[in-house]
Amino acid sequence: MAIKKKRKKKSKSAGFDLTPVVIVLGILALLFTIYIIYRISTSERHFFANSLLPLFAGLLMESFRIADNWKNVVGGFVTAYAASLIAFLPGKREYDYNFENHIGFWPYFFLFMYLLFFAIFNKEKVTAKLTEGITLLLSVSFLYWLIDLQAFRFNSIFLIACAILSLPFIVFSVVHSFTNIHLSNRQRLWLSIWSTIVVFVISIDNIYKVYNQGDIESSKYFSYNALLAVQYFFLGISAVYIMQNFILLAGFLPQKNSNYKNDLKENIKLHVERYSNQQVDIISALCCICYASSVYTLNYCYDILPRNTMIWLVIFSFPFVLFLLHKFLVQQKAA
Repeated sequence: MAIKKKRKKKSKSAGFDLTPVVIVLGILALLFTIYIIYRISTSERHFFANSLLPLFAGLLMESFRIADNWKNVVGGFVTAYAASLIAFLPGKREYDYNFENHIGFWPYFFLFMYLLFFAIFNKEKVTAKLTEGITLLLSVSFLYWLIDLQAFRFNSIFLIACAILSLPFIVFSVVHSFTNIHLSNRQRLWLSIWSTIVVFVISIDNIYKVYNQGDIESSKYFSYNALLAVQYFFLGISAVYIMQNFILLAGFLPQKNSNYKNDLKENIKLHVERYSNQQVDIISALCCICYASSVYTLNYCYDILPRNTMIWLVIFSFPFVLFLLHKFLVQQKAA
């Protein structure tokens, strides 16, 4: 009996070696890449926009920052690259196959595949812990977004609806930041959902605004092209979070052939667990309000940077400002 069990265990542990398959697929991908390069070099068509360089630079920089492991990022990059070659397959209604057209949209398909793989394999790191301070900063940013879009002039039904629906959440986040109200699971859930919606909306607005401004070097002015490059760089950074926030919001929608109650319960649990039950101190909350409102007011009055760029600049720069403030306060106490 013991011998039989041993043999069974041995046969169970033996599996199919995928290494040869991976090597063959890698060689085929490399050969196909060489052919793509050949077609690009022999064509008179300009395939890749210059804006892709700062876009991917921002994407990779934020990926390295989140993953904190270059092997993880490189592995995801190579996997997404291999998967993106599917873009060269003919479509269902594509009767006249044009290889050059597929080269044109291939980088964007690769971008989508990379974001998808990165969001899946780095789920816990991309789904960053949220706090009252982060939600407050996002709420102030969203209020500026509404003001800049002239939502309170009641010219658009869509913007009016956005303002009416968002104001209770903005007030809710401000009250929580400046009081010691206990963060129950229900409150953490609503604050998490609100933060996810804000990030998703301003990310979509960022994509729309940046791509509508054209490609880098579309203008003869260096300052305009440099500003556009910065916008594409921030777009690359924010793109890392778009996919994960979309997945978090899509979790509330019923899926085909799935148990909606179980899926909903898991998604609610994820939102609650990602939100910290530690409350923000009043100094940090005041710093957030003062910093964000001052920068946004100056930008609204003097139009220093486009709305979408300024919002992401404030979001990413505030932790550094807060760090300097706390460092200054510690030095003052020590003195």
